[in-house]
Amino acid sequence: MTKKIASIDLLDGMAVFVGVVDAGSFTAAARLLGHSTSYVSKQITRLEKRLGSRLLNRTTRTISLTDAGRAYYERCSQIVIDAENAERSINRLQETPSGLLRINAPVSFGSSHLLDVFSRFMQSYPEIKLEVEFNDRLIDVVAEGYDVVIRVGAIRDSNLVARKITSSRSVMLASPDYIKRKGCPQRVEDLTQHDCIAYSLLPTPAQWTFYKDGVRSSVTVEPRAMCNNAALEVAMLVQGIGIARLPLFTCEQEVASGALQVILEDYEQPQLDVYAVYPHRQYLTAKVRAFVDFVAEAFA
Repeated sequence: MTKKIASIDLLDGMAVFVGVVDAGSFTAAARLLGHSTSYVSKQITRLEKRLGSRLLNRTTRTISLTDAGRAYYERCSQIVIDAENAERSINRLQETPSGLLRINAPVSFGSSHLLDVFSRFMQSYPEIKLEVEFNDRLIDVVAEGYDVVIRVGAIRDSNLVARKITSSRSVMLASPDYIKRKGCPQRVEDLTQHDCIAYSLLPTPAQWTFYKDGVRSSVTVEPRAMCNNAALEVAMLVQGIGIARLPLFTCEQEVASGALQVILEDYEQPQLDVYAVYPHRQYLTAKVRAFVDFVAEAFA
């Protein structure tokens, strides 16, 4: 059996009917509801026709409820109250940052750069609860129900809104132990003779592009290892397993400590932009707007 859904016209008719009963007249109800008296009268007539029952007894000066009208008013008044409460709750979501905020971010960037941001954000917005997941796979923001996703690299989905929050240069890396055992490549072509670690989630993991003096060149390597997240690549690099190209934000501590060494510095690496991505610009909730503004300011 198909369940009938109330139409907008029916709900509007209910609201007008409740307004008439509460105000005591068509004229007073029209003034309170912001409609003309004729509009109010037509809505009541349509409602009675739909129900097949008279709801109001009318005279030139007064109105009174029929038995059917009294029973209908008891139900309608609660429906109108519920509708108004629902509208207020939505308005609150639009105006006050509150509720559950679902966020996804890459493992390395999230663990190294977002934990402090999350802490300060939660202190600033005590009515927001966070549900955070870190992984490196490509997230379907809409299908998986995230409010905001942090992405590194080009945004290919034109239906999403992407706000750039920061950038990071890429670097070629190897450990001092690896360089001692295998030598340090001097040209990008030398990489074909080295053990390389590739990032498996890229469209072409084994093809690396470089720039020198404005000239673009690329090399196809034979990966010794393939990894699906940058943290694993950094761990393998530190162990001396091979050479890899990574965003600098994934390995700043290891480079600073000397555990990893930047190589092929004469070659420019592609810059990687970091974005806060969310589904819609229109009707953006206060919690999403607050977080995106906060994280953009944190990296400004």
